[in-house]
Amino acid sequence: MQPYVHQVQYYETDKMQITHHSNYIRFMEEARVSFMEQTGFGYKAMEDGGVVSPVISISCEYRKSTTFGDNIIIDIKVLKLNGVKLELGYTMTCDGQVVCNATSGHCFLDSEGKLVNIKKTLPEFYAALEALMKESEM
Repeated sequence: MQPYVHQVQYYETDKMQITHHSNYIRFMEEARVSFMEQTGFGYKAMEDGGVVSPVISISCEYRKSTTFGDNIIIDIKVLKLNGVKLELGYTMTCDGQVVCNATSGHCFLDSEGKLVNIKKTLPEFYAALEALMKESEM
């Protein structure tokens, strides 16, 4: 998987010219959309297939500040997968230093808001995520 690169924009910084902490959640979403596309099961394809995947939890550990113009490289790993829930891990670096470690939790729902097991409903997607999880464990 190719890491996602986000260049910090001026409007994403605060009065002290430091990237506002709330933006890292958006960076995670941008990276996650790219990650899903790279698996071959982007959000649009998944939603066209009748499955949505809302965020159910977020955790961020901010390690170092970034500023306007910095390029944040975001690597994503599949941490947990059971068919109904997915947990992703994010490592964000800038100039070779970790600036943020984060996780996001997701579930899979049908169009009526009921839990679905992607192992059954989207087996190719599940297999792709499972392979990535095993790959990251090596």
